[in-house]
Amino acid sequence: MTHSEPLLQLEGINKAFSGVPALTDASLTVSAGEIHALIGQNGAGKSTLIKVLTGAYRRDSGVIRFGGAEVDFASPQAAQLGGISTIYQEVNLIPYLSLSENIFLGRERRRGPFLDWGRMNREARTLLERFDVQADVTRPLMGLSVAVQQMVAIARAVSIDSRLVIMDEPTSSLDDREVETLFGVIRQLGASGVAVVFVSHRLDELYAVCSGVTIMRDGRTVERRAMTDISKLELVASMLGKEPGELRREGETAFVKNHNQKGEELLEVRGVRSGPALRSASLDVRKGEIVGLAGLLGSGRTETARVVFGADALAGGEIKIAGQPATLRSPADAIRAGFGFCSEDRKIEGIVPDQSVRENLTLALLPELSRRGIVDAAKQNEIVERFIRRLGIKTTGPDQKIRELSGGNQQKVLLARWLCMNPKLLILDEPTRGIDVGAKGEIQALLSELAAGGLGVLMISSELEELAEGCDRVVVMRDGSSVAELTGDGLTQDHLMGVMAHGAAQAVPAAPQGGIQNHV
Repeated sequence: MTHSEPLLQLEGINKAFSGVPALTDASLTVSAGEIHALIGQNGAGKSTLIKVLTGAYRRDSGVIRFGGAEVDFASPQAAQLGGISTIYQEVNLIPYLSLSENIFLGRERRRGPFLDWGRMNREARTLLERFDVQADVTRPLMGLSVAVQQMVAIARAVSIDSRLVIMDEPTSSLDDREVETLFGVIRQLGASGVAVVFVSHRLDELYAVCSGVTIMRDGRTVERRAMTDISKLELVASMLGKEPGELRREGETAFVKNHNQKGEELLEVRGVRSGPALRSASLDVRKGEIVGLAGLLGSGRTETARVVFGADALAGGEIKIAGQPATLRSPADAIRAGFGFCSEDRKIEGIVPDQSVRENLTLALLPELSRRGIVDAAKQNEIVERFIRRLGIKTTGPDQKIRELSGGNQQKVLLARWLCMNPKLLILDEPTRGIDVGAKGEIQALLSELAAGGLGVLMISSELEELAEGCDRVVVMRDGSSVAELTGDGLTQDHLMGVMAHGAAQAVPAAPQGGIQNHV
């Protein structure tokens, strides 16, 4: 990279929460005028590093230099005054104020003791024209689209005349034309000497606008490269902690593939759309098979699962259940159809921490266990005891609070919650993330056993070993669309990485005939 003396240097940054490391010896270096990508999977430490830099979090140790001087911002406001602006993925503006008021909030133009509305409105219009936004700057923000709101947030950050602008997923709600306009502004910033840290999960965007990249994994900075010196496959491999072309031994997981003939079709999804993150998802699941959903952060995997379970609204496309068109307006509709869903974040969206194992396990079954508001305690106890034995849940008893269990045992309780409903299809989002090796193997073996017994499973996983060894088929998603399906000999870790990086048409290395099918 041919940039000048570094504008920003973070070295040896460490940060822990309740003794659990979130950043370990992390670093980031950005030069003036450089457009620099900061990437990594979920939990890699990107957001924590940004919050440490901007004063939202206090670092435990390490050094931050900005403009050649050591700095220690006590708050985001202090960082902004020091020349660093941050644009977050979630628009953090005030919806009831006008566009002008939001852009100049805290920096209002005045004429004596009075606000100079004419000047603020003129400057706001001029600023928004750079982003090709034609809107009445006196209107409340709440009446405008999310894309326009995002552009206003970006315009506000640019208007502060910062020396460094941090953009966290700035294109997540923008269409292609708006993205190109934003890239034009980013290039203008770079040409004027303003540095940009660009956080995005879209690989094509990184190559379109960035000159350098810092890759994070598990709270550490693992690589810093020029974009021209790293291929998409190497980028994906580094984020996942893999080596391109490295042969893995079989048997890394406890999955046992069931190669028996599959049963009737349970679920068919065609061209499903929902919100800006899901553009066109297609897949199908048959009785007795495990179908994987693969892709990098932001690829649309979780959004697909949520639409199928009725948690997010369907904007287009078609869902069929047992061959018949289905309308899933809510999770209740999906549950009635025989679907269960374990979300990725079991602590936020799964467990009820202060309730017992018994209450958590039978939560979805309560309507069937109750008569006139009275729970059949004997039937509830029989079900709870049966699933504690079947899944090997380690607990002092059904009345123990679930928050006192290990992560693996909490996950088993959540699985039991749906299994006691006798589902036809189980949707699992990262079912083994954050649990110990022993519990992970037990859950993997259980899923194989359930599929062999006829249950259909749709499994999202970021672990290539799980997908390659545990799934009968894997659908790969990129940028909100399903791009390929891997089966048979084509279902390997290397082929998965290739498709995640390039799409099926350019998958590296080449798969055996019929092993990778394009999704159009």
